Amino acid sequence: MSTVYEIAALLPDPAELRAHLRALAVLDATIADDPRFCRYTFDTAWGSDEEAALMENGSGDEFCVVFTPAGVLIRGFDHESAMSPYGTEDEEVWPGVIDDVPAVLRPILDEPAFHDEDFSAPRVTACLWRETGDTAWRTGSAIAFPSGSDDPDGSGHLFPLLIDRTPEAAQARFEDYYERPIPLDAVQHVLAGRPLTPAVTAALNPAALSDAALLRRVAKHSEAASYLACDGEFDLSRTDPIEPIALPNGLAVEPVAGCNAGGTHYLCGPAVPDGPRPVLYTDSEGQASLIAESLAEALTLAIVLPSWHDALAGFRPPALNADYLDDNPDHPTVRARLLAALHLPPATEQEVLARLLTTAARTVPDGFLPHVPGEEDAGFEPMLEQFAGQGSHRRQPERAHRHQLPAQGTPS
Repeated sequence: MSTVYEIAALLPDPAELRAHLRALAVLDATIADDPRFCRYTFDTAWGSDEEAALMENGSGDEFCVVFTPAGVLIRGFDHESAMSPYGTEDEEVWPGVIDDVPAVLRPILDEPAFHDEDFSAPRVTACLWRETGDTAWRTGSAIAFPSGSDDPDGSGHLFPLLIDRTPEAAQARFEDYYERPIPLDAVQHVLAGRPLTPAVTAALNPAALSDAALLRRVAKHSEAASYLACDGEFDLSRTDPIEPIALPNGLAVEPVAGCNAGGTHYLCGPAVPDGPRPVLYTDSEGQASLIAESLAEALTLAIVLPSWHDALAGFRPPALNADYLDDNPDHPTVRARLLAALHLPPATEQEVLARLLTTAARTVPDGFLPHVPGEEDAGFEPMLEQFAGQGSHRRQPERAHRHQLPAQGTPS
């Protein structure tokens, strides 16, 4: 028989459990084509000082692991269990399951998320906990499990990946759920706590960073869409450029986003399924630059380095991004949250800056500096400082500059 008593002896310490649950959430979010079908999620802002890992299998079974300064509580619910409050005569939690929960952790069970409307008892058939400073996981001490089942409280099928934490076990579970092969080395990479990279992301889900998948995620994530439209100046609702452009290399251009200052972001080249397309930016003052090798890179750039325009003008850290961070001190937290929401690998400012400069340097020699078809003197100037003056600058009316460069420091 499998019950919470057996599970308690096999669980790791809270720190290891937290890391494992976060990794499962990363795996699920990366493998899934649609976040609505993810079973494992991790909420870093469950409460003011609480985090929660959640699992829902879509059939009515679920668990939640809540991490608090006072300790950790695991609440599991098997909807078919004879121990379910819905199946008892008095519609109460099965005797002994939560009777011994410490007072400091008991309020977790009162969370509205764990109760159904017009039903006083929390949804729980299995409960474990561990107070801060304790050396073992605890359960109800006097649970009389119903007979006739090898898994009376649902522990056996609710917590298998918390007990067997091997990459092989996770691989088998995700392959069974998503009905496609999942590379073991990519699963090992994530479960080991290493940063998600574009290569690992592509191995777990070749379509995860495709243009279509990214655009769907942004559209469904209100915070990401709002940030990109404002601070990120990558507004996906602005796809009407001021004027048509053409590239010397003959590649087609497709407007994908715009900014408040009249600039436009273009995807360059044919739309190949799951294939990356370079991203070109043109501003309203006759300047242009290749800024990313794919839409995924462009979104990462907008999220991690919102002052990237200044980088092309020659600014470098610490002056680069300094004014933005002064006005938005929570940006490191926001960018981590948005990257995770869009399934984009983590990236530092230095990594993003290096990619930007390498890509921008291709603008002129690789034929990405655009012009307006059918107009004389209609070439754009390159935005990257080292190439300034190599385009055919076109005369335009005076406009307000897109960015006010940081006051401190000088371009390097």
